[in-house]
Amino acid sequence: MAKLKILVVGSGGREHALVWKLAQSKQVEKIYCAPGNAGLVSLAQLIPLQADDLTGIVEFCQKEQIDLVVVGPELPLTLGLVDALEEKGIKAFGPNKKAAELEGSKVFAKDLMIRYRIPTARYGVFREVQAARDFARQISGPWVIKADGLAAGKGVLICSTLAETEAAIDKILVEKAFGTAGEKVLIEEFLAGEELSLMAFCDGETVVPMVSAQDHKRVFAGDQGPNTGGMGAYSPAPVATPELCKMIEEQVLQPVVKAMAQEGRTFKGILYAGLMITAQGPRVLEFNARFGDPETQVILPRLKSDLVEILLAVCAGELANLEIAWREEACATVVMASQGYPGAYESGDVITGLAEVPEDVLVFHSGTAWQEGEIVTAGGRVLAVTALGHDLRQAVDTAYRGIAKINFAGAHYREDIASRAFHR
Repeated sequence: MAKLKILVVGSGGREHALVWKLAQSKQVEKIYCAPGNAGLVSLAQLIPLQADDLTGIVEFCQKEQIDLVVVGPELPLTLGLVDALEEKGIKAFGPNKKAAELEGSKVFAKDLMIRYRIPTARYGVFREVQAARDFARQISGPWVIKADGLAAGKGVLICSTLAETEAAIDKILVEKAFGTAGEKVLIEEFLAGEELSLMAFCDGETVVPMVSAQDHKRVFAGDQGPNTGGMGAYSPAPVATPELCKMIEEQVLQPVVKAMAQEGRTFKGILYAGLMITAQGPRVLEFNARFGDPETQVILPRLKSDLVEILLAVCAGELANLEIAWREEACATVVMASQGYPGAYESGDVITGLAEVPEDVLVFHSGTAWQEGEIVTAGGRVLAVTALGHDLRQAVDTAYRGIAKINFAGAHYREDIASRAFHR
């Protein structure tokens, strides 16, 4: 069998984890990553193309005769990178533009859920400030205010008072804090319960859920401070009993893939359901159309099967013929972030101690670059320090042992990763 040349698109911790796992396959000849980061240098050839440079990526794939493109982030998916590649006969893993709207527009996703009776929170959609404020007064707080489009995981504001809610509406619709992503605002009733992330491989028809994970969205310990792209994660999530996972598969994952097919938007790739487990059962908070970050960093280390084989089966619509195997061990990741993140932060700080990290710790780079022979910070989330363990406690302790060796100016991280699991 001819070996494959693979291009991974993206530059974060998710992409580092993907490259790391793909590199373990005997089917791989060479991996490229565009644009990648400093942590990937030993695993892939970095290509100086941004993830949203559709023309550049297609031309590169034609020139290098790439066999498979794996799209990491949401932006190139919503812009139609998969469509552009497939038009040229290049195999691409991820949903096409029409299917990626499930993540690209929260309004589209909510409307679809209501039409197909997929459990979610009550909501309203508004372009006008006064109408939004009027609706907010009709539902009891707390309130969840969302920008409609892509806002890098920061377009969701949870408000405990009407004054905060009105300020959040103004921030999105008047101040345009999220740019064009905030042309419409979604107001939802607040769902109480425990959050859960469940991702699944989908080939348009067959849905195969992965092992469960839970991430930490708030920047500070005890779930304090603003939302981020994710400050850490762990797998499995104790809340995700086999019975609950089966219920989510039957009530959420399979129905949404079926619904998308009926709407003429066949969904192939990764379906990520962000859920709240309420007293009334699971409710969908959001859908993503790609691997989560940092959930990927705790799920791929637990994957026993060949990832290349799975991705090819998805592309070919042959997922039903595949057995996917998982490790019993638990996994945890702790994100080290730049000072100021998720607000304004500076880059270019030298990272020390990476060579001292214990052998049983994986360090996935999220925002790093090479500068004059040294690895420096180049993003808000800098590193995802990750470890497996025979149980969650061992995985978490091992990850923090790794963190203790690493340093850069202003580094901050949460010291309570997996605390919800330990409190159960």
